[in-house]
Amino acid sequence: MSTGSLEAKAEFLFRLRARGIRDLAVLRAMEAVPRHVFVPHRYADLAAKDVALPLACGQTMAEPSAVARMMEGLAATPACRILEIGSGSGYATAILARLGAEVLGVERFRTLSQGAQARLAGLGTVGATVVWGDGLAVPADRGPFDRILIHAALGDVPAEVADLLAPGGTVVFGRAAGPGARQELVAARRDGEGDWSFGPLGPCRLRPLYDGPSLGL
Repeated sequence: MSTGSLEAKAEFLFRLRARGIRDLAVLRAMEAVPRHVFVPHRYADLAAKDVALPLACGQTMAEPSAVARMMEGLAATPACRILEIGSGSGYATAILARLGAEVLGVERFRTLSQGAQARLAGLGTVGATVVWGDGLAVPADRGPFDRILIHAALGDVPAEVADLLAPGGTVVFGRAAGPGARQELVAARRDGEGDWSFGPLGPCRLRPLYDGPSLGL
């Protein structure tokens, strides 16, 4: 079955709904963005499955249901500004752009950042850019951002990230109490007084967050 067939798309959406994804805007955006374009060619036949897949540079592409939970947690609205740290192949970047957001993606591996940007351009994606660099060293004048998505597991919102978040903004990331601890995807919301609240989005398995761009790949 072709990964772009109507049957495959229907099955893809059915799996997302079966895993509790209800946001219609998110479902439509994920239906519109062809995941098989963003996975390595040898795994293209698995693109419609709800499984994580290996990427270049030893990285991993999260399963679609996890990406969908990220999208629901961000609650992106048209024209909101989003910083994405760890863009990988650009799949989530494309979905955020499809939701109408203005997205700056930062990827520490040059190979991945160049591939992601090429895929976005090939699909004619508007309002999204992926650059090579350190997601924890984004210049202050690039912010503030209404939403920040971190494709990694960490203990709390890094100060460098919090400084880039607009008042009332949301950060979505994988939260872990320590090495080897169970991870949970959370939406961290900061109110006008600077206080944080954390809403659980479901279990996840993400790599730790590393600072600095990779110089070798």
